[in-house]
Amino acid sequence: MTMSTTSPGDERVAPAAGSGRLAANAMDTKDLVFTVLAALAPLTLIVAVAPLHFLKGGAAVPGGYLVAGVVMALFASGFMTMSKYVRNAGAFYATITRGLGRPLGSGAATLALLAYNGLQISTYGALGLYAAGTFEKYTDLSVPWWVFALVGIVLVAWLGFLGIQTSAKVLAVLLILEVAVLVVMAVYVLAKGGSGDTTYTSFSPGTVFNTSNAAMFGLVFGAFMGFESTAIFSEEARGGVRTVRRATYIAVAFIAIFYAFVTWTLVQAIGADGIGAAAEQNTETLVTGVFDRYTPESIVAVMEILLLTSAFAALLALHNAANRYLFALGRERLMPAPFGRTHPRTRSPYLAGAAQTVLATVVVAAWAVFDLDPYLGLLLWGSSIGFLGIITLWALCCLAVIVYLRRNRVDDGLWRTLIAPGLSFVLLCVVIVLVVSNISLLTGAGTVTNAILLGSCVVAFIGGIASAMSLRSRDPGRYAVLAEKTYEPESVPTPAARP
Repeated sequence: MTMSTTSPGDERVAPAAGSGRLAANAMDTKDLVFTVLAALAPLTLIVAVAPLHFLKGGAAVPGGYLVAGVVMALFASGFMTMSKYVRNAGAFYATITRGLGRPLGSGAATLALLAYNGLQISTYGALGLYAAGTFEKYTDLSVPWWVFALVGIVLVAWLGFLGIQTSAKVLAVLLILEVAVLVVMAVYVLAKGGSGDTTYTSFSPGTVFNTSNAAMFGLVFGAFMGFESTAIFSEEARGGVRTVRRATYIAVAFIAIFYAFVTWTLVQAIGADGIGAAAEQNTETLVTGVFDRYTPESIVAVMEILLLTSAFAALLALHNAANRYLFALGRERLMPAPFGRTHPRTRSPYLAGAAQTVLATVVVAAWAVFDLDPYLGLLLWGSSIGFLGIITLWALCCLAVIVYLRRNRVDDGLWRTLIAPGLSFVLLCVVIVLVVSNISLLTGAGTVTNAILLGSCVVAFIGGIASAMSLRSRDPGRYAVLAEKTYEPESVPTPAARP
């Protein structure tokens, strides 16, 4: 006997045309993939972050990306199975609420808001720094970093307001360009023979799983931050859950394989025995040095420009993800109701986007007024909060998937409902321990600052739980239907409740 695909209380609705409806059927598989990968900023990650991975893992880094990809594929197996039954722009919130209850779901929602905003706003530090440096190099004019950051905020807000279709087109172009310049670099390195004989030690189990690489594994998972945002755009996806699932698996496979390939070519360029020491001596210029050594000057110039567009693409993609979380919570009335409105013409969550833009402006302005470091302060601190928050949400989602699917969807098979999410939960918990124990590598800060950054995640999570408990006492009726609606792009009949 086939079980019903609707659990008690599960109500599938199509948002009525008007204030609470996102653009239906606005994104196909490639749009989702481009949006997700743009948020990861491949060029920025390789240039600015991969050297830190090499610092702690040496030649093992390429293999480390493949291992992380396997763990993320396990996670995606359960998460995407859950997406058949949960279609909601507040992806983490809805999944965790369905599986672990409304208080934990509300805590997950506030943690997700903090994490995505931390990732997005911190990236303005990178954009401002790269733009100021490139501008001065080619014009001999010195302009403060925050000027470029504020210009970026305005452009991101405008494109976000225009709607997800416009954003997806912009992100597609920018992503293709930054991936292309990395491929060109790799081709030049391999064509010139690198530093000597080609070696595949980077993929040797003895190299990759060396106990000295523990810190590396605490870092490489950051390369996957944001791939789960395919589910955030599920209400706007053409083709429903099949499109979301397909885009998710493509994103995971691309991240793992492409980053492994590019970092392997960097190992070939510098040498397996020397890559760790080179990263320690020249962390900031490790990758740009490879461009300088192996590629023509024109390619280096293109790379410098694309480094700016890479950061901008990440900002736009993360802006769209963050404002959809705020939109979903406004629609649920866990946040002020106006945030749950969409623009009647563009169908963008414009009020949620405006709030996110104001927050980013305030943070950048504060950094400018108090002359704080945009890299050591804004970029590293914000991205650390985002990384820790999202990886914690990944682990909670694994538990939620197991509880919900084993309780209601046992016909989805033991692998997708228990084994895959169970394995990924255990492995992600190990990664969380590694991240927390190596938090100073991510933040570049001391004990007090690290305690504050870690504490902000805890406070956000507990605050969300408290909000749900308060709602339960103030408005039991509204509390009872939190995350119960699965939003469809088109009207569908409400199925009968299970006996």
